[in-house]
Amino acid sequence: MLDGLARLIIRRRVAVVVISLLLAVAGGSASTSLFGKLVAGGFEDPNSESGHAVKSLSSTFDQVQPNLNVLVTVKGNVDDPKTAAEAGKLTDELSKESGLVNVTSYWSAGKPAQMKSKTGDKALITGTLTGDEATSQKRATKLADAYEGERAGLDVKFGGYAKFQAELLEQGQKDASTGEAIAIPLTLVVLVFVFGSLVAASLPLIVAVVAMMLTMGLMWILAEVTDIGSLAASVVTLLGLGLAIDYSLLFVNRYREELATGKPTEQALRTTMTSAGRTVIFSSLTVAVASCAMLWFPLLAVRSMGYAGALTALLAGAASLIVLPAVLAMLGGRIDKGRVFGRKKHAAGAGAPGGDTENGFWHRLATLVMRRPLPLATITTLFLLLLGAPFLGINIGMPDDRVMPESSSARQVSTAIKEDFHGSGQNTLVVVAPHGASDQQDVTDYAKQLSALPGIETVRTSTGSYAKGSQVAPPDAQSKSFAARDAVYFQVAPTGDDPDLADKAVTEIRDSKAPFDIQVGGTAATNKDAASALVKWLPYALGSLLIVMLVLLFLVTGSVLLPVMAIVLSLLSLTATFGALVWVFQDGHLAGLFGGFTPTGNIAATVPVMLFGLAFGLAMDYQVFLLSRMREEYEITGSPTKAVTHALERTGRIVTAAAVAIAIVFLAFTVSDISLVKAYGVGLPLAVLMDATLIRGVLLPAVMRLGGNATWWAPEPLQRLHARFGLREEARQQAPHRDLERTPAG
Repeated sequence: MLDGLARLIIRRRVAVVVISLLLAVAGGSASTSLFGKLVAGGFEDPNSESGHAVKSLSSTFDQVQPNLNVLVTVKGNVDDPKTAAEAGKLTDELSKESGLVNVTSYWSAGKPAQMKSKTGDKALITGTLTGDEATSQKRATKLADAYEGERAGLDVKFGGYAKFQAELLEQGQKDASTGEAIAIPLTLVVLVFVFGSLVAASLPLIVAVVAMMLTMGLMWILAEVTDIGSLAASVVTLLGLGLAIDYSLLFVNRYREELATGKPTEQALRTTMTSAGRTVIFSSLTVAVASCAMLWFPLLAVRSMGYAGALTALLAGAASLIVLPAVLAMLGGRIDKGRVFGRKKHAAGAGAPGGDTENGFWHRLATLVMRRPLPLATITTLFLLLLGAPFLGINIGMPDDRVMPESSSARQVSTAIKEDFHGSGQNTLVVVAPHGASDQQDVTDYAKQLSALPGIETVRTSTGSYAKGSQVAPPDAQSKSFAARDAVYFQVAPTGDDPDLADKAVTEIRDSKAPFDIQVGGTAATNKDAASALVKWLPYALGSLLIVMLVLLFLVTGSVLLPVMAIVLSLLSLTATFGALVWVFQDGHLAGLFGGFTPTGNIAATVPVMLFGLAFGLAMDYQVFLLSRMREEYEITGSPTKAVTHALERTGRIVTAAAVAIAIVFLAFTVSDISLVKAYGVGLPLAVLMDATLIRGVLLPAVMRLGGNATWWAPEPLQRLHARFGLREEARQQAPHRDLERTPAG
């Protein structure tokens, strides 16, 4: 099939290039409006108890939690008559804005203490932006542009959830553009060093740009039919660039090897397609499968990463197998045009399987490791586990405004509310009884019960206000809004602003008995439910991922044991990633080195999940590169030792170059001003470099040596299955085939 595809591409190479460019331009044009369709956030489970509470509040009570905070700062005191008059005008103007409801200010609400700062120079205006998340974010940006800044002695700043989401989306767009501007030139320099030629070095970048533009176009289409999180755009940009460079490097390197044996352009391309092309297919499937594991989770941010990762991997592979061969066919022998370094001399047969590979660095390293496999494997494993040790101290939380830079307006407002106001109300919980709450005595008794729970300061509902198990205020004008038909809701204020106390309050409320069915909502409940959803669906994601990976790796290797070994080694390569995640982003070490950020003392629960999906896919990507070449060498030589040394030597230089290139691409994440994105910029390069060095250079050769021929064993039925459907490099026919040794050897 691949040989037929290669013939077709070579014959229609001009048409293939033109059509690919037209599709890429169309995708790029669509991507200009992509960010307007993306949704910031997505860190909640809409099907959880807290999600149902939000829906009940909206449908039954026509209530939406306030998502806009306006901080007003004055030079004197907020109670000054002139200040109050100007603030009243501002409140009236905001009340008239379309899509903004329930506008309440310190001055219009009777000057409640909780809306005035301790120093008296700040006060709050709150409101609710209606519409879905995308609409409310756009309105928050529009209002901020119109009202923020100095006006009649008032310094006005916008914050709240809607403004935070809007800033997160805007910053993500900036970060994606900055990352591209940094990654592409640096990667070109690396590729020039690898290939020595400007023409050869530019090919992976051309394919990468085409793949990115096509993926962004498909994401635009996907955003038309479902919600997509904003962080997915950064993944498409940098993961697409990295994978396309990876696959193109492998393809171009193999093509040049075939040219070095004296083959004409067409034959070299056909051989490359049926050998390296198959590896690219399986590699892209590997990354796509790892990304699809994230689709199990109900959180939009995680699921969007799954969509983005899978689409990016598949389109990067497709571009490498369609666009790249067409361009190579058009170039012919001109691939080394624009040579910067002198041409490297190839030994006869060195580029082809079975050729001379006895003198290279990677051959010598593999030979050294296989002389002392057990001690070297033990030392390397202990070192990797030591790097991962900080992960044992992880504290799971959920992202808040502190993931943004200190210049963020939403963060500044939130910080001011937490530090300068009495009981900011940002941890307020909502307890909804959607039905069966028509008995006023039951409502009163339950309100008293809630107010008596540990960590609860006050409770408001339709029958009044309560504290410490007693009623402290009768119903007021707003109390009627807490009830509708046989439904009622309770506004519960935890003691202080500590998120941990609010989390405990959620547990206390849910564990207590109620006279009717209840749903607990609010920020603390939302975060708790999101973390529970991740834990609930994690076994399904991991189970499906491991099963599909085992099948794919069997098709690559034809072995029963090697897929298990490859997965274990890939997991080991992630230890440094997760250790660094905690050591840097939770504990705050080296924060200045990575552009500065605020350590929060915890890690957002979504980050390890998303990082694992991407990093594991990349680690397995390199395993496929190496194992497919090992299989080819084993079928030629029949020796498990030579299969390792020859494959390492032939892939060592190019896989190292690919690892360096993709690490540079991912390091561009660290320039982001969003600490969530910085985590990928640290974690992904570590995973790639660990896998390309310690795993490939030490652990894999050591384990292969300890396993001997047993590592290639499979029962007869599975051997027949692999012979029919597996990844079998046609290039292996260039050397005599030996019968595979099936006797296990230590």
